[in-house]
Amino acid sequence: MTVLTRRKLLQGATAAGAAGIGLSAMGRFAGRAVAKPEPLVLKTASIEAQLMDGAPTRNVLTYGEAGMPPVVRMRKGELFAARLVNGIDDPTTIHWHGIRVPNKMDGVPFLVQPYVYQRDHFDYAFTPPDAGTFWYHPHCNTLEQMGHGLTGVIVVENPNDPKFDAEVVINLRDWRLGDDGQFIEQFRPRDAAKTGTYGTVRTANWLDQPQFDAPAGGLVRLRAAITDVTRIYAFRVEGAEAAVIALDGNPVPQRFVPDALQLGPGQRLELAIRMPDEEGAVVSLRDVRGTKPKILATLRSVGGSLERDLRDLGPLEANPVAELDVAGARRIPLALSATAENVPSDGICGSLGYSFWAINKVPWPGDTRDPTAPLAELKLGQSYVIDMENLTPHSHPIHLHGMSFKVLSSSTRQVQTLVSDTYLIQPNEKVQLGFVADNPGDWLLHCHIIEHQKTGMTSYLRVV
Repeated sequence: MTVLTRRKLLQGATAAGAAGIGLSAMGRFAGRAVAKPEPLVLKTASIEAQLMDGAPTRNVLTYGEAGMPPVVRMRKGELFAARLVNGIDDPTTIHWHGIRVPNKMDGVPFLVQPYVYQRDHFDYAFTPPDAGTFWYHPHCNTLEQMGHGLTGVIVVENPNDPKFDAEVVINLRDWRLGDDGQFIEQFRPRDAAKTGTYGTVRTANWLDQPQFDAPAGGLVRLRAAITDVTRIYAFRVEGAEAAVIALDGNPVPQRFVPDALQLGPGQRLELAIRMPDEEGAVVSLRDVRGTKPKILATLRSVGGSLERDLRDLGPLEANPVAELDVAGARRIPLALSATAENVPSDGICGSLGYSFWAINKVPWPGDTRDPTAPLAELKLGQSYVIDMENLTPHSHPIHLHGMSFKVLSSSTRQVQTLVSDTYLIQPNEKVQLGFVADNPGDWLLHCHIIEHQKTGMTSYLRVV
């Protein structure tokens, strides 16, 4: 096994984050013919990594053998190809979270693709239609595999974006480690039936409070993906002027200051930060939620001031999401609730052995050979509005595969008409999410607190 030192991790985090260097594979259009790109090889591996003081942690899972999973870079509208090679004992897949891929590329076992056994491989190829920040992870035995490290960030670039002076990419996640630095049980049933089981060690790019250098007086594009299996964050920036420019891969209609902005597992945040003019000044990205707030990462001003102005930053180009016909939309009622209906049986992709949660009164843990019937069968090209109601006392980040929705209204707060793929619904909230069923296939809909997903809060929509 490969042993990773903190120095190696920091070098990897700085290269992948601050410099924006990630592995990429891009196809070029040449007239009407599309050149087939060389596939990016993502090989799962079990390694040792220094995640806390003391002994290195064994059985950390990654893609490759050089630390955290690489930042994968694509370009909007250009063909991308990747080959998943499975080097671990468990079967696995890759789900390209938030990217509107063809159904057979979605990585959900049983529903759309076979799982990939050890020493086997699967080839993915698609053209990302949207620019923004996304991420990738398995959709098989997710609590174990994601909890042990198989979560990476995706950046889909748009050459028409406004120019920044630096970019920082941050992968936010917890680890369930004991005092000896080794993994402990990934979940506790009493916590799975509530908010979920939190990790014991919190990291950004697999490090505790990494620091990145950025030009003094310059504009930094900070991309953060919550790849954790449980934790909900409340973001705040201290020490500099900052504005939210995109959420979940899409530009926000109106930019705003991140003042305890709550986002859940599966969601992504893009900030424009104007660095201080003074060399050595430090800016911090913080999680201020709960009783244990934490500095997640810091930026340090270096060099002479570039004297940039955040107000001069041009808009991000909107992604080509189909326009919703609200007046002609059909309604889909969706209720999130607790349940004690049944105990699921084990499957190859792993069951937690409990049913705590349900969608429309049906608990389905997913990853089974015989899934439940779809929530609804949708007509291709038709507009729909999901009337989602949270009947529980806990928040749930609900993620829709394959399509993007627009947040229309909420019963508890004023909301921007954001385009997204994941919505953090609050306790007792009713929300309306509108979308066009423009991607044929079976598309998963589930809570991205993985214990909630695996204990029943999962279903799917069928577009035909």
